[in-house]
Amino acid sequence: MTPRRAPLQDRLLAAAGAAACLALLLVAAALTPNGQGLGTHTDLGMPECGWITAFQKPCPTCGMTTSFAHAADGRFLAAAAVQPAGAILAVAAAAGFWTCLHAALFGSRIARLFAPLWRPRFIIAGAAILLLAWFYKLALWTN
Repeated sequence: MTPRRAPLQDRLLAAAGAAACLALLLVAAALTPNGQGLGTHTDLGMPECGWITAFQKPCPTCGMTTSFAHAADGRFLAAAAVQPAGAILAVAAAAGFWTCLHAALFGSRIARLFAPLWRPRFIIAGAAILLLAWFYKLALWTN
């Protein structure tokens, strides 16, 4: 029996997912990571972090862009040192690209294996990782 392939709608959605992940990683690869471990997002024309301006402390996502830039250049230890959650998300984006590309090109239903990741326990685990990474960033803060 021949395995069922994903319908066109699912393949188009997978192609959109692959394109989004690739765009994110290409932008990150084009950036030069800021040596301070944060602020790389300003190279994209974004303003300085309002959280740092208001509270003199890093925000929960401080260092994400810098971490992605390191990871996109293959420097995973530097990415994790800057922002652990950012390093995890960068690797997840790369895995998402390849998974979605495979599903789009070959009609594979492999992307459906990730549906359980939207269950509450995984969302809570992701939030906990982000919170722990923020505490890590706060512990390293010297300003």
